Amino acid sequence: MGTFRIEGGKPLHGEITPQGAKNEALQILCAVLLTPEEVTLHNIPDIVDVNKLIFLLEDLGVKIQKRGKGSYTFKADDVNLEYLQSEPFKRDGRGLRGSIMLVGPLLGRFGKGYIPKPGGDKIGRRRLDTHFDGFIKLGAKFRYNREEYFYGVEAKQLVGTYLLLDEASVTGTANIVMAAVLAQGTTTIYNAACEPYLQQLCKMLVRMGAKISGIGSNLLTIEGVESLGGTQHTMLPDMIEIGSWIGLAAMTRSELTIKNVSWEHLGQIPRAFNRLGIQFELKGDDIYIPKHEKGYEIQHFIDGSIMTIADAPWPGLTPDLLSILLVVATQAKGEVVIHQKMFESRLFFVDKLLDMGAKIILCDPHRATVIGHNFTSTLKATTMTSPDIRAGVSLLIAALSAKGTSTIHNIEQIDRGYENIDERLRAVGANIVRV
Repeated sequence: MGTFRIEGGKPLHGEITPQGAKNEALQILCAVLLTPEEVTLHNIPDIVDVNKLIFLLEDLGVKIQKRGKGSYTFKADDVNLEYLQSEPFKRDGRGLRGSIMLVGPLLGRFGKGYIPKPGGDKIGRRRLDTHFDGFIKLGAKFRYNREEYFYGVEAKQLVGTYLLLDEASVTGTANIVMAAVLAQGTTTIYNAACEPYLQQLCKMLVRMGAKISGIGSNLLTIEGVESLGGTQHTMLPDMIEIGSWIGLAAMTRSELTIKNVSWEHLGQIPRAFNRLGIQFELKGDDIYIPKHEKGYEIQHFIDGSIMTIADAPWPGLTPDLLSILLVVATQAKGEVVIHQKMFESRLFFVDKLLDMGAKIILCDPHRATVIGHNFTSTLKATTMTSPDIRAGVSLLIAALSAKGTSTIHNIEQIDRGYENIDERLRAVGANIVRV
């Protein structure tokens, strides 16, 4: 189990460039299975979860060539479908939540898709019903081995249909779209997710020859085609990482510039930090965060009531940033309610912040009230363990703001989502060592 040792309480300075988007990469990498032709992808983040998926594709028989940093070419012209029933696949597929999105393209192109119950962060229930309900309505037969927790869908020919999703699941929508692009006839998906990363997937599929309309809305119409061709695609910068660096700058009262943020794809993220009183400037496509030497003050609603920040499907605020917003609020002036609607275990990391001296009332598994210190007292350095990717980075931000030496164990969780985070933080002046 790896460990970070952090000497906090020091301001940072400089520029930091966000990595390619993790959640987009997991979708796009699965889509290479839809064609026997070459697909070249750029700005792929070098992180554990993405690398695991690349290894899975290679074991499936996909030919992979590295073209440079973050650039790979994939060619799925000789896929080994027998590997899907093997013990190595059942073992390796469990360790990655994103492996579920292999099923849609495999089902669409080869008529069969299998997956062990995928793992990932322990942040609460993350059901798969939306994925498999969609496949079944497209004409697939579903089977489930309870002893091995192994799912399968098979179909001689998928047939387009009308789908009203029971939830606007991003991975569910992506999976169904990848199956439907090769189905016979027209598929309509209502209550579809419309996150920028899902839009990116749809635009890439269109370049490959798919017929998709309504991209960017919650109503997608897909006319099935017989085959897809190759293409090139570049990942967006990771919006969660951009939010992490905004929060880091505010908490450490640092002057930072975040480069090439693709501002038009950030949605509610800038506004959420503004509501906590954090100021920044857009310079070209860079975000400049000045030193918040006098701190930052949480806004109120126009009727004077306490500010509530909650997650919601796009174009609402992504749930992945609520842990970071909560940590940033611990040093703000004022109070805020953080309402994590989607996952009932994601706020349980606040016990570590309480140990550091933060003032937080955990109202229930979904809501926490934060009373900010306004920098009148700093967080205390401590020893803690990272429970998941986002909570791990939130604790790292807290440790960088706290005076003294903090230790964070289980940093493999952080490495799953953040590329060489210790090296990049040292480049802007952080005192962080990987033990």
